[in-house]
Amino acid sequence: MLLTVTETAKNYLANMTKQHDKRYVNLAVKGGGCSGFQYEWTFTDEPEGPVIEDILSLDPMAEMFVFGCTVDYVNELGGSYLTVKNPNATASCGCGESFAV
Repeated sequence: MLLTVTETAKNYLANMTKQHDKRYVNLAVKGGGCSGFQYEWTFTDEPEGPVIEDILSLDPMAEMFVFGCTVDYVNELGGSYLTVKNPNATASCGCGESFAV
């Protein structure tokens, strides 16, 4: 599978698309961040690439960076956030927003 989205992440993404009156959440990867690349989340009505679980649009340029990843929504005492568990990353920053391959 290209990318896995957990049930908690699907529920969160569905709620966010409703709040922003959009059909999809788009996941892209761009250069930057303290580890070299960072994930970028946006809302869209038109998918840019493959659609995962009918809710997550994947930017075609991001496919090679997120192949085999799992998107999860974490709710902890300190806060809640989307996270990408990336088995391809050779390094990542402490906040989980950027990574290196």
